[in-house]
Amino acid sequence: MARIAIVSASLSTSSSTTLLATQIKTALQEAEGDIEFFDLNLRDLAKDITNNMLIGFPTGVLYEKLEELYSADAVVMLTPIYNTSYSGLFKMFIDILDMDLVREKPVLLGATGGTSRHSLALDYTLRPLFAHLRMPAVPTGVFASSEDWGSKDDEDSPLSSRIQQASKELLELISRKS
Repeated sequence: MARIAIVSASLSTSSSTTLLATQIKTALQEAEGDIEFFDLNLRDLAKDITNNMLIGFPTGVLYEKLEELYSADAVVMLTPIYNTSYSGLFKMFIDILDMDLVREKPVLLGATGGTSRHSLALDYTLRPLFAHLRMPAVPTGVFASSEDWGSKDDEDSPLSSRIQQASKELLELISRKS
């Protein structure tokens, strides 16, 4: 059974980032039925993440969620794009990760933004960040802009194709690692 942590840096409870997380989970389950998911909604952990930054170690629910992430076989990292980069909450979370415990852990990178012009943020902000962490990222990043959601039910949509391809690549990385 594969164990995958889904990290979402959405700042609202119902957002395109949350919707993207749901679609990626569905694609992973359809491709490989035996998966255990761990959801880490950073919005719910924001105070604990800030406290970790201030005191230098995780406590309470954050500690438990980090342990789930560290024990996972792979991670899906999702963030909204603001001003052509990842969110501040996302960066704070990355800063508290123990680099030794995420090294060599496969990661699928995803982001959401208002227009497709922000899609390059996957390659010029997220990929270098995860290369620094020594986390191998799947080749296909998943970016969803506002216009992608109009065809979300279409299995042949470009967004659906990107999700399917990235999910397949993540599962291949997990199987190679085993």
